[in-house]
Amino acid sequence: METIRNDIVRYFTTIAPKEVAITRIEYEGTKLAIYTKNPKIFYEQDQIARDLVSLIKKRVVIRSDPSIRLPKEKVESIIKEKIPIDKIKNIYLDELLGEIIIEAYNPDEILNNYKNIFDDLTKLTLWKPRIINSPLMHSKTLEQIRGFMYGSIIERKDVLRNIGERIFRPILLNIEDLSITILGSGQQVGRSAILVETKESKVLIDCGIDPGANSLINQFPRFDAIAEKIFQLDAIIISHAHLDHSALVPYLFKYDINVPVFCSEPTLPLMAMLQSDFINVAEKEGVQPPYTEKEIRKMLLHTIPLKYKTVTNITPDIRLTMYNSGHILGSAIIHLHIGEGFHNIIYTSDFKFEKTRLLDASTYKFPKLETLIIESTYGNTFVPFTREDSEKLLASYVKQTIEQGGKALIPVPAVGRAQEILLVLDNLIKNNLIPEVPIFVDGLINEATAIHTAYSQYLSNDLRPLLDEGLNPFSSEYVTTVLNNSQREEVINSKSPCIILSTSGMLEGGPVLNYFRELSEDEKNFLIFVSYQVEGTLGRKLLKGIRDVSLMNENGKTKVIHVKMKIDKVDGFSGHSSRQQLLDYLKKVSPKPKNLIILHGEPEAIESIAKAANKIIPARIYTPKNLDSICLS
Repeated sequence: METIRNDIVRYFTTIAPKEVAITRIEYEGTKLAIYTKNPKIFYEQDQIARDLVSLIKKRVVIRSDPSIRLPKEKVESIIKEKIPIDKIKNIYLDELLGEIIIEAYNPDEILNNYKNIFDDLTKLTLWKPRIINSPLMHSKTLEQIRGFMYGSIIERKDVLRNIGERIFRPILLNIEDLSITILGSGQQVGRSAILVETKESKVLIDCGIDPGANSLINQFPRFDAIAEKIFQLDAIIISHAHLDHSALVPYLFKYDINVPVFCSEPTLPLMAMLQSDFINVAEKEGVQPPYTEKEIRKMLLHTIPLKYKTVTNITPDIRLTMYNSGHILGSAIIHLHIGEGFHNIIYTSDFKFEKTRLLDASTYKFPKLETLIIESTYGNTFVPFTREDSEKLLASYVKQTIEQGGKALIPVPAVGRAQEILLVLDNLIKNNLIPEVPIFVDGLINEATAIHTAYSQYLSNDLRPLLDEGLNPFSSEYVTTVLNNSQREEVINSKSPCIILSTSGMLEGGPVLNYFRELSEDEKNFLIFVSYQVEGTLGRKLLKGIRDVSLMNENGKTKVIHVKMKIDKVDGFSGHSSRQQLLDYLKKVSPKPKNLIILHGEPEAIESIAKAANKIIPARIYTPKNLDSICLS
């Protein structure tokens, strides 16, 4: 740090020789923050930051010293004078970073129509203005997280400093060895967790649960086998918010494993939302959750959200870049650059190599690549129809159900499939492919959808312009949100046909079980699965043909139900790549990997993809089990 400080001081001496240009220099997470009392330097911060990045090879941000910033009350007053109040939902002042965060209904309109005013805010206030999207629907999650993050000044300051000192510590050991250890998702779907190790660093990629497991040892990643290394972690990377990839991050903070958590911008609120629901569901079912809201808040303080394609140091010898994976909102393909060109790892996590209504297809071109870690969920499943065919099949199932007076129950994960199916159903009704009937939405779907509307830049090219103009593609005259048990009972007891979208997607909890319990004994109704059903879940058992099911009612009594409703699936809506898409990805990925590691699939799926991959790419192919380690040096 001392050498860097001296270089920075010399630089500022050349541009402001007669003044004290800087008041302090300190680490702030992945950046080096330089504070100044000189307004001119603050105004010209972008050019100065670029100069310093070239000089010291680190990400730099110039901030105004708190002593020269305009008081908060005057800042808010100036903004309200300059920008019409009906254009703004909230104004947050981040006192730690000296930033004005303007939450706007239409950020592009403000930047286009009030650009001069927006630019002048820096000079008028000596705060740095930043504009963010307001969700087009109310989001309790975003409101709570933004309020918490911008209000926790002292805690965040200490956390960011500690993270910066951890990332930018001197490299003590040469990179001679690189290994990965599979802690979850080896020969299975679920509990994704991979440990990447160099002599200098230990990084955990994903930290999820197995939703179909019947014991903690099988539900959690195998932290028990390498407990000492888990306590030595330098960073955690989360590829996306689904619980089989993110559920147990707060569990590590329960044991004071206080390391930075890196994820994409939308993943942060989606992950926190699903984790909160995870512990709430556990408590309702009489199960002791593995952590509390306290640990989720602690995780949030340590989380650093990143944009796609932003290169970031996460340890002294590892740089991270995230790319679109096309799976759910904010889902990321992880690129790890180890050392100065020593090795490059691409981890697809869950990905979709096909454009959907919700998202663009996953990235397949990268700067460098030696080892590719790929999922294989549908590696043994041939989907004999196109996405259009899938929509037609869904339409036929729904239509026949409605015409015979039944209810179509569609279990969906709250994040991803729910929003995709909402778009599909709305399109089917508008094109007269299914009758006009109510679509009832229950569970976390509405909250997750609200978060989608705040991150238009992460959605498909088709949806982005609509959201940027303030139009909500997820809202429809046919959709009604179910808010409580009373409304839920009305939907169930109604004699009118309808469509019900409810969580969870695998029938492992949530309000969907209420609907299933009450509707399953009527053969007019139809249970339609549109997402992957993990082995051991109730959804998987039903697809295998089991029809006698024991379910607990709201009074805590167990009842055996003989299922008479129709049950089927439509594979084409999954957020995972089909077998054809997995193989097409291997053909197109660039550069070609020297090593291919196949995870996140059942044994038959992994074996099938491995055999096919052997004919496509000249790489060493690994199909590891949990606790297997692979040396990549």
